[in-house]
Amino acid sequence: MENGGEESGEPRQLKNNADRWPVLLVSSEPRSNKVYEKKDPVAIERSNLLNVIKLVVKELIESSLKYGRQLDSDHVPLQHFFILMEHAMRHGLKPKKGLLGPKKELWNVMEAVEKYMPEASDITSSVRELPSVKTHLGRARAWLRLALMQKKLADYFRMLIDGKDEILSEFYERDALMMSEEAIVVGGLLVGLNVIDCNLCVKEEDLDYQQGVIDFSLYLREPNGEVQPIEGVETSNFTAVLDQKNYIEELNRHLNATVTDLQQKVEQLQTTNALMKEDLAISKNQIITLQDENAQLRKICDKLTKENKKRLDEIKADMMTERETYQTTQVGLDSMYTDIRNSLQEEMAKRKVGNTWNDPMLTSLQELEVECELQRTLRDEAEVAMKLLEKDIHEKQDTILSMRRQLEDIKAINLQLYNKLQACEKDLKMKTDYSTELESKIVELNKSLHELEDKSYDLVNLKSKNEELVRKFGAQLAEKDQSRSVLESDLKIERAQRASLQSTVDNYQKQIASLKDTIKKSQLVNQEYEKLKASYADLQRLHSEHERTLEEMGIQLKESKLKIEDLKENQMAMKEAVWTQDKQVTYCKQCNKPFSVARRKHHCRHCGDIFCNSCSDNTMPLPSSAKPVRVCDTCYTLLLQRYSATTDYT
Repeated sequence: MENGGEESGEPRQLKNNADRWPVLLVSSEPRSNKVYEKKDPVAIERSNLLNVIKLVVKELIESSLKYGRQLDSDHVPLQHFFILMEHAMRHGLKPKKGLLGPKKELWNVMEAVEKYMPEASDITSSVRELPSVKTHLGRARAWLRLALMQKKLADYFRMLIDGKDEILSEFYERDALMMSEEAIVVGGLLVGLNVIDCNLCVKEEDLDYQQGVIDFSLYLREPNGEVQPIEGVETSNFTAVLDQKNYIEELNRHLNATVTDLQQKVEQLQTTNALMKEDLAISKNQIITLQDENAQLRKICDKLTKENKKRLDEIKADMMTERETYQTTQVGLDSMYTDIRNSLQEEMAKRKVGNTWNDPMLTSLQELEVECELQRTLRDEAEVAMKLLEKDIHEKQDTILSMRRQLEDIKAINLQLYNKLQACEKDLKMKTDYSTELESKIVELNKSLHELEDKSYDLVNLKSKNEELVRKFGAQLAEKDQSRSVLESDLKIERAQRASLQSTVDNYQKQIASLKDTIKKSQLVNQEYEKLKASYADLQRLHSEHERTLEEMGIQLKESKLKIEDLKENQMAMKEAVWTQDKQVTYCKQCNKPFSVARRKHHCRHCGDIFCNSCSDNTMPLPSSAKPVRVCDTCYTLLLQRYSATTDYT
């Protein structure tokens, strides 16, 4: 079976399927149109893949039981298994959407496993850090190998199948193998591979390129009549130890799961305990504040009741005194009014009887009338005062009622606060009880955790001992198999040697003669080689001397070139330089300051222009003069650069 690599001769109608799947899994020409005309080709692909995976897994388990359950990367059925798993998981991947859309890769599906199962992060991180793997397909192949070595491939595959609507719908088509019922069968087949121990070196394998071809003759052969049973005490002990090892691994896995669950429960209980403690502290603070508020309100209530009682007593006393004064004044006024009225009636009767009125009587009568008027006004004022007193009494009664209502409200508030205080105390008791229960549970869980850790350590030690026993038994079996194979091969070799000893002796004699000739030739060749070596050393010495002379000549040529360039530049500068007249210049060429008696004119001996003393106070040696002469600032910097360049070259 070719692994999807050479399908140039396939017909165009199966080109899309051939790009994804091998030639033998996707048939180019159906045998009969009557049988396969109504079947879905994608369903046929799925069934072909499933049947081949069944055969390969069966052969893999049988070969592992036969050869000691320890398989490496050179094992042929194991290589075929990885090729088929790759094809099965790539079946029905969604194509690229548009030119700029991302392409769905198998590595993206395996990266999604990390989000739902955090224990897969170790595999994915180690695959990402592999230096020899650079493509997405190579990373997916490395991931499959590491998952099988850790015996977690079945768990990861089952998680993907369980969450296919949530995880796989993003990557696969509806008719893909991972989205169909065949995936459940593949997951069941993968569970059986947990009995196999694999020792795969992922770093040394070239996983980025094609993985090879599947030979179906290994799986479609007829069963032979001769069966060679492997029996004996050692093989039975070996299988028993391996079964015990697998049982311990499963038990260790379950214990690790229970330990993680218990750790999560302990963390949850610790968080709830911390929250309960915080709530308890908050409730205690609230109770203290409520108690303080209750005490303050009680003090205020006592003060208000005392003040209200005092006010009521004072109001009652005032009302009693006012009533008594009013009653006495009313009685006095009534008696005075009756007396005056009686006297007035008597006087009126006397007036009727005696028609003559004396002046003194008239005056007295007028006085009596005035007094009567005064009494009436006093009576009216007393009535008004009585009304005001009644009004004041009514207002005070209203204030008393309002004060009583306030007292009742304060009593109700006190009752509510008391009820709240009792409820808070009950909650506090409940929370303290619950916190003590939680602490006791945490202590018990910690004890159980320690016990489980001790058990896990014991199981790990047991596992290591069993692994050592397995290795010993495997080594013994391998040694015995090797000795048996060596003995069989020795027997065959001796039988063959008995028939062909004379011919081998003749061949050896011929070889000895030819070897003697070759030894003589090699001696001659060695002598020639020594001569050539000596001549080569002489040539190397001459070559190094010539190189040194060439380097010295190059340095001298560079110096001469630089000198020639300096001479050319000096000649050009001397040709281009014009000696300016003193009369033509009135300002300094550099600072533009006018010349005077204090600021004198000075010629630059290099460019010929006129400058002041501050702009031409530099001296440099020139080829035209033996001594250093005056030059301007610009010429000074230019000459300095030139001289520094020549010194660097030398």
